[in-house]
Amino acid sequence: MPKVINTEEFLNLSKTIPIIDVRSPGEYDHAHIPGALNLPLFSNEERAEVGTIYKQRGRVKAVQRGLEIVGPKMSQFSKSALALNSQQVLVHCWRGGMRSSSMAWLLETLGLECYLLEGGYKSYRNYVLNSFEKGLKIVLLGGFTGSGKTDLLTILKDSGEQVIDLEGLANHKGSAFGSIGLPPQPSSEMFENMLSEEIIATNPHNIVWIEDESRNVGKVFVPEKLWLQMRNAPLIKIDTPFDTRVERLIRDYATDDTKPLEMSIAKIEKRLGYDNCKFALEACRAGDLKKAAEICLIYYDKAYASQLNSRFGADWEKLPTLTYTGESGNNISQELKSLAETLNRNI
Repeated sequence: MPKVINTEEFLNLSKTIPIIDVRSPGEYDHAHIPGALNLPLFSNEERAEVGTIYKQRGRVKAVQRGLEIVGPKMSQFSKSALALNSQQVLVHCWRGGMRSSSMAWLLETLGLECYLLEGGYKSYRNYVLNSFEKGLKIVLLGGFTGSGKTDLLTILKDSGEQVIDLEGLANHKGSAFGSIGLPPQPSSEMFENMLSEEIIATNPHNIVWIEDESRNVGKVFVPEKLWLQMRNAPLIKIDTPFDTRVERLIRDYATDDTKPLEMSIAKIEKRLGYDNCKFALEACRAGDLKKAAEICLIYYDKAYASQLNSRFGADWEKLPTLTYTGESGNNISQELKSLAETLNRNI
C-alpha cells in the first residue's frame, strides 16, 4: 500500500525522489509543482469526458469509462516510471483521489515504493499560499531603470547571499519592454509555486535580497503578503550614470527586428506623451536606439522618483546609495552588506 504523506513531507522527499503528476496536460501546463514529471492518466479531452459521465450518469459509469481509457496506456506508464531509475516515486493528482491511487497501484505492482500527496495538488497550493506569510529579512535594491540591479543580485547570489530574483522567475524584466527576448511568462499560479519554493528554502535569520519591483512583474503579480513585506523593507538605492544605463538598455533590448521595441514604446504613448512617443518611434525606426532609450529613460526616471517620494518622502535621495558603473569588483557584495547594516532598521 502506498504511504500517504502531507505536503511538507512530500516536498522534503522531492529533493531526492522524482514526482509524478498524473493530472491532465492542461492542468499540468497551467501550473505544477516545480520539477514534477507529467504522466497523465487522461488527456484533456478524456478528463472532460469522464467528468461529464460522472455528473450525468454517476460514479460507477465514470470509473468504467476511465478504466477503458487507462487500460491500453498501462504499459507505457510502466516504461516511463521505470525510466526514472528510482525505486521510490512521489505521486499526486488534483485532490489525492482515484487518479493518483490508480497510478500508485500500478507502480507498486512493478516493485516501486510510492508516496501519495495527502489532499493532492489542492493541498500543495494551500501550502504555497501560506508560505508567503513567512517573515523575511528583506533588503530591497532600488534604482532607476537600467541601473544593473539584476546584475547585482547575481553578484550577491554568487557570493553566497540569499537572493530572490522576481524578474527571473517571471521571465520579465519589468517595464513595458520587459518581455523582449524572453520566453513566455508562466501563469500567476506557476509563478507563485516557483516563488514559494525559493521562500521556503530561505533562512529567516539572514538577509534576503530582492529587487524593488512594482506589484506586477509583467502579467504576474507578487503575492500580497510578500508585497506588504517588501513595501515595509529597507531599500538601498543603486546610482548608475545615465549613459551607462542607456548602454545597458540598448544591450538588453536591441535586436535586428525593432518591431517588438516599437510595439513596447507605442504601449506607453499616454505616459510618454504624444510627441515623446513619436520621437522615440522615429529614432527606433531610424536605428538610433540610443536616442530612443534616452527618451524612454527620462519618463521612467520621473515615474520611479515619484514612487520613491511617495514611499520615503522628500528624503528619498538620502537613502543609502551604492554607486555602480557596471564593474563587478570583488568588494561589491561586501559594500552592499555594509550599506545594509547602516539602515535604521533591525534587519
